[in-house]
Amino acid sequence: MDEALLRSLTPAVLGILVRRGADFAAAEDAVQDALVEAVRVWPEDPPRDPKGWLVTVAWRRFLDATRAETARRRREDLVDAEPEQGLAPDTDDTLQLYFLCAHPSLTPPSAVALTLRAVGGLTTRQIAQAYLVPEATMAQRISRAKKTVGDVRFDQPGDVATVLRVLYLVFNEGYSGDVDLAAEAIRLTRQLAAAIDHPEVAGLLALMLLHHARRASRTTAGGRLVPLAEQDRGRWDTALIAEGVEILQAALAQDRLGEFQAQAAIAALHADAPVAEETDWVQIVEWYDELLALTDSPVVRLNRAVAVGEADGPRAGLKALAELDETLPRYSAVAAYLHERDGDRRTAAKLYAEAAGKASNLAEREYLTRQAARLNN
Repeated sequence: MDEALLRSLTPAVLGILVRRGADFAAAEDAVQDALVEAVRVWPEDPPRDPKGWLVTVAWRRFLDATRAETARRRREDLVDAEPEQGLAPDTDDTLQLYFLCAHPSLTPPSAVALTLRAVGGLTTRQIAQAYLVPEATMAQRISRAKKTVGDVRFDQPGDVATVLRVLYLVFNEGYSGDVDLAAEAIRLTRQLAAAIDHPEVAGLLALMLLHHARRASRTTAGGRLVPLAEQDRGRWDTALIAEGVEILQAALAQDRLGEFQAQAAIAALHADAPVAEETDWVQIVEWYDELLALTDSPVVRLNRAVAVGEADGPRAGLKALAELDETLPRYSAVAAYLHERDGDRRTAAKLYAEAAGKASNLAEREYLTRQAARLNN
């Protein structure tokens, strides 16, 4: 069974049902039923036209679930006008599905869940396992999301920036359960890039590829966090890096700079350095300045302070850091690093311990605790 094929066909099949007049929630349920049926039937009897087969089965499931006689007759007339096992229509509604699933009326967690289900083709159980929540909880979240967007017109213009933020949220979840969300986010972003020529879509795809290329070196075999400067660069995926850089260069050539392109440029400079000591920190600071002009984000300012500390020395980094709010996530960890580089081991140890207490995940907390212990010893 080609699960990747099923997932890739999901948005097109769902789009066809919605175009035929099915409401989004009912259409999405019917498509999920068709996917389950495909898993059962295809290994023994593969269809000539997989997409057409899914459309036919999903449409029948939708009609079976629709009991209002007038609506059922109208929809049956529509489906009778098309050959059931012939080639499915070429209309690709994937882009509109992205916009619908990332609708501004949805909360980020709901938008992520609906995108993974409706566009990604994942089951509710898979999504629940990936986010470490009960299946019933995820089912309720998806159901509420479908009701929220139920009355949104399918041809209504969408916001690319919102779609990209949702995909970036998926990517940053990484790996959990039996679903690799980072790989899934890359697959969906590739799909989006094929549907729309937009430099920020390309920028996000490049950023994902460049970050994903370092995945194997980010932790030890025992699960310990390995910071960028200490990673074994021989384990970085050079093919992914090359692809990411090529995509980024094509996006930058359009001269419509956005935040994901700027972030990808920073990641590319890290990837370009054969060893950490040869990182072009001066150029990285310049890209952070570009990123600040686009976003004015406190998190970007925090990361820029680290880059300034590398480019111009720890005192300069601490000066940049002093302008920021101390309650920012990772502020204490950055301050600890810069104080250690400046030779103030006692202050650095205290700040590492403080940062460990605020860490959001176990691997980061363990790493920061080890740093504090190292300096105290």
